[in-house]
Amino acid sequence: MLKNILSKQFTLFKYLFRWTLMVIPVAIAVGSMVALFLWLLKWGIHYRFKHPWLLYLLPVAGISIHLLYKLYGQSAEKGNNLIIDEIHQPGAGVPKRMAPLILITTVITHMFGGSAGREGSAVQIGGSLANLFGGWFKLQETDKKVILTAGVAAGFGAVFGTPLTGTIFALEVIAIGRIQYNALLPCLIAGLVADVTVSAWGIHHTQYHIDVVNTGQDFYGHHLHTGIWLLIKVIISSAIFGLVSYAFAKAVHLVKDTLLQLLKISWLLPICGGLIIIGLTLLLGKPDYLSLGVDAEYPGAITIVSSFQHGGAAAFSWLWKLIYTAITLGTGFKGGEVTPLFYIGSTLGNSLAELFNAPVSLFAALGFIAVFAGATNTPMACTIMGIELFGGEHALFFAVACFTAYFFSGESGIYGSQRVAIPKIDGITSSNAKKYVARVFSKYKL
Repeated sequence: MLKNILSKQFTLFKYLFRWTLMVIPVAIAVGSMVALFLWLLKWGIHYRFKHPWLLYLLPVAGISIHLLYKLYGQSAEKGNNLIIDEIHQPGAGVPKRMAPLILITTVITHMFGGSAGREGSAVQIGGSLANLFGGWFKLQETDKKVILTAGVAAGFGAVFGTPLTGTIFALEVIAIGRIQYNALLPCLIAGLVADVTVSAWGIHHTQYHIDVVNTGQDFYGHHLHTGIWLLIKVIISSAIFGLVSYAFAKAVHLVKDTLLQLLKISWLLPICGGLIIIGLTLLLGKPDYLSLGVDAEYPGAITIVSSFQHGGAAAFSWLWKLIYTAITLGTGFKGGEVTPLFYIGSTLGNSLAELFNAPVSLFAALGFIAVFAGATNTPMACTIMGIELFGGEHALFFAVACFTAYFFSGESGIYGSQRVAIPKIDGITSSNAKKYVARVFSKYKL
């Protein structure tokens, strides 16, 4: 018996040691490239702040991105969905050119004012470099899936400074309702090492703050740590966050499909998208919904940071950001969806807090993570993100918000290659839900 125990422990030690040796160089490479990406991105955004006329060249930037992917992109055009497909079933592999292509084109998008994010770029950098190392290590199919997942964890954890969130996100995003724990340790090592690498390069992440909030309530002589009315407000708001997540996921596809039907020629899409963004900005008279929405272009601009304060967002800031981002991504510009989702969620949370007479900074934080949770179907990762970014004091509210938004966002999300391993509600899938709705409409002749 002792011999069997020692044998199993030795096998486990070999497994841990092997993956640690393989994942560390991957994570350092991913962290270094993400650090370069974040530095270039910040430089490009602030360069546009100093030269606002660059916005008028957005259609030209769109054509450049289209040509780069036409000439060099090949399968890299699929972006995050290609990496998810490769994790499900390794095939042709992730092209080496994906990492530099997405880095360059995302910086171009932001430098000229496109409304996009950065997570997509980081995840693709992570997947591309992990695939490269997997080839060098001559890994078998099973191990290749693990190292690709670790690359996703490294990229996501490094770009937001949330290594534990990156770990769970990489495991959770692959299939709705299922987590494969065989990649847990490699992902955790990758997320931690990549995050430390970014910090070592001197790159700092935006800090967010929730004001001190008394969430307790006295109830018939007993003190409850969680107020009932506040919890009800959180649940109602989170249902709205989930519905907005669903609207965002559908809006990007709607823009692309509608414009393709109207224009027929793919290279006209970015020109049209760029012109619409320019027109909307001139119509609104302010550039608040361009680019990431993290740094303020001028004093009083609406940003993610400002949404944590009273009066830090307009009533429909979230809707404008949704429209801008759907047009940007739907017409071929590159980047990610997550940071715009943070903006949409935090500004929507700000507006709902004003409506429900609730703590503004708390509801901005809840919207920040819950809209993201609904759009990506990753409620566990987003709950942990709330704890990593805002502290653990309001962990219960984070969990309630993320899981409520998750259930209200439907089966689909922003990643088309994400599979449904287990439906959110037993027996209910997108297809039979549509059939049920059709039967109801038919029965009542609606």
